[in-house]
Amino acid sequence: MDLVKLISTKMGWLNPKVANYIESKLKKIPLVKNKMDVEYDKLLQDIAHSLKPYDTEFESFKKIPKDGISKAQILEWMETFNKRESDRWTDGFVSGAVYHGDQEHIDFLNKVYALQSQSNPLHADLWPSTTKIEGEIVTMTAHLLGKGKTGAADEICGTVNSGGTESILLAMKTYRDFYRHEKGIKNPEMILPISAHAAFDKAAQYFNIKPVKIPLRADYKVDVNKVAGAINKNTIVIVGSAPCFPYGVIDPIEELSALALEHKIGFHTDACLGGFILPFAEKLGYDIPLFDFRLPGVSSISADTHKYGYAAKGTSVVLYRQKEMRHFQYFTITDWPGGLYFSPTLAGSRPGALSAACWASMLSIGEKGYLDATKKIFETAETLKKSIRQIPELKILGESFYVIAITSDQLNIYQVLDQMTAKGWNLNGLHHPPCFHFAITLRQTLPNLTDLFIKDLKAAVQFSKENKLSEEGMAPIYGMA
Repeated sequence: MDLVKLISTKMGWLNPKVANYIESKLKKIPLVKNKMDVEYDKLLQDIAHSLKPYDTEFESFKKIPKDGISKAQILEWMETFNKRESDRWTDGFVSGAVYHGDQEHIDFLNKVYALQSQSNPLHADLWPSTTKIEGEIVTMTAHLLGKGKTGAADEICGTVNSGGTESILLAMKTYRDFYRHEKGIKNPEMILPISAHAAFDKAAQYFNIKPVKIPLRADYKVDVNKVAGAINKNTIVIVGSAPCFPYGVIDPIEELSALALEHKIGFHTDACLGGFILPFAEKLGYDIPLFDFRLPGVSSISADTHKYGYAAKGTSVVLYRQKEMRHFQYFTITDWPGGLYFSPTLAGSRPGALSAACWASMLSIGEKGYLDATKKIFETAETLKKSIRQIPELKILGESFYVIAITSDQLNIYQVLDQMTAKGWNLNGLHHPPCFHFAITLRQTLPNLTDLFIKDLKAAVQFSKENKLSEEGMAPIYGMA
């Protein structure tokens, strides 16, 4: 819609002279807007091929083919896709995304998946193995995160679901319904850091929970005092990250959970990124702050098995301190003509094969395997951080362990990011403040990779110092966003 027309319709209450003056100024805006549209379209065209590289090379199917394509042809296409796309991450140039990546491990999980490809936890009578598998995934995860260390009335329980976003959605839905039942809260609010995962905003939108965003301190951890000041009669849950996605820092979980305990409200630790690496780092002697059920104020935790648990995408676990609370996660209906219906998660039918692959991953790696992997990742991250700190134009945001957020007071950091992308690195561009991060996984522990990263990073910094910001690549898009 024309911006002048849009705003003019809202100005009927204004003094006519004031309205005319504002409208005369607004008439200049469409010219600027149109110019931005042109620039934006150009930028999108510049990166279109990288977003959809197969459009012009492979046949595109808008309708189901009449006679069907041969299985051999389809497998040939899939092998082409796999070869091209695996080449992008196997060498360790990608931040996060692939957390294990060893071909032997992948082949093993694929075999497990094939054997369970038809299983569905919704029909546990047909596939009772799914009950055993998911129950053991939950119990193993619970013990990793404090079960057995919380006292005699240890009820820690949970469910397996499709990923971190669903774990968070389920937990927030559970808190909404639990506190509606317990306290009669009809206008629920959640208190969370601005660095909390976007899935909490999704939960707020889906379940009509008001998100109360709290700013960060200078160390990029949430401001506990401001969290305390935001608690009111409608607060159902406080959220803390261990660690947060943008900067990799761990919020003051002990202080936050103590606040929740004092006010008799929920506290959720989002350990999607840390649940399967921080406990092993603690065992290795790293100074990891408490974030799990050993803190009495922690009432739920989300932990992604498909990240540092090294399972296939997508599985995650959501845990609760009390069975009573988990009850409010479930969906049941008894008067449906289709019969009794029960679902513990958002989905009805689910791929039991993914749960089987997750279970197989946890069992085959074992505690020793997780400890070895964690040691490699932490040591690689320390080497990288030390080298980055020696580049005077760059700085690392916050004190993190294995997610390294990089910014600059002297350069356009997005131009540095563009140069790294041009050299084959796939890093995460972030906002507020402008930065990018490198999440270290097992793929980055390959020999000589850290040296190559630092070499390319220094070259990218030098290029950015010597050249004007290019109008191509992602840098202008991040700026416009």
